[in-house]
Amino acid sequence: MRHEYRPPRRRYRLTRRGRLALFLGMLLVIGTAVTLGPLLRGEEAEAPEKPRMLVIPEGWRAPQVYAAIDRELELPPGSAKAAAATAELALPAEAKGNPEGFLFPASYPVTFRTTAAELLAHMVRTANQKLGTRAVADGAKAHGMTPYQTATLASIIEAEADTRGDMGKVARVVHNRLARSMPLQMDSTINYALNRRTVDTKLSDTRIDHPFNTYRRQGLPPTPIDSPGLQAMAAAVAPTPGDWLYFVTVKPGDTRFSATYEQHKRHVADFNRARTAAAAAAAAAAPPRQAPPG
Repeated sequence: MRHEYRPPRRRYRLTRRGRLALFLGMLLVIGTAVTLGPLLRGEEAEAPEKPRMLVIPEGWRAPQVYAAIDRELELPPGSAKAAAATAELALPAEAKGNPEGFLFPASYPVTFRTTAAELLAHMVRTANQKLGTRAVADGAKAHGMTPYQTATLASIIEAEADTRGDMGKVARVVHNRLARSMPLQMDSTINYALNRRTVDTKLSDTRIDHPFNTYRRQGLPPTPIDSPGLQAMAAAVAPTPGDWLYFVTVKPGDTRFSATYEQHKRHVADFNRARTAAAAAAAAAAPPRQAPPG
């Protein structure tokens, strides 16, 4: 076996500073691996959740909003209502903790992480941003109202107007009645008191003893009766000029406004005739009822 000459190996010894640099470099490599590892694995295992949209329409009442939140977040019924009582929502002092009228109608993004309290807080913040403008404050002041009272008026407009084009006129009727100390006599407030939606208001309904019965009580109801949108709010602070004191929707798209009770009675008679004709047409179109086997 041949032996080749090899020079003796020179041993390098790290200085203290060198050992420290090597140690820090190893920590950096390990730390990067620990930090990036779960992120990379997470990207492979789970893609970011795409938010879905919860749509709250104009005119919804708080119970409808609560039910929609419970369904969308897959919560037991009553969860959103319970959250509203404890969420410390940024409501006006006049609301006394009641969010009715301030669950602003809009589209809200939700994910599996969204909670009912967060969603309700977002709705109230949106209402404060949209309704708490200088224009609303100045318009409310011009009519001798607070912004909260204006939101209450807007909720009545939202419930009563058959079309968006009628909102300004409905607002004028309310302002004219308030200016004359006339009761508002709005069926929408009766419906709110009785937790229903109908155009069939009976004489007995108008006699109920309830804070929302605007047939018996003067002025606005104590709270909003639904969630008004921006157009209803705009109508509340800038109503259409006119001397109307009454209105009735004879049929969809045909709301008639009048300044005298005599004229209003004629419109109501047209409403009753139109309803009678519609009921007769529906009965004629219905299939005949089969006699029970005898």
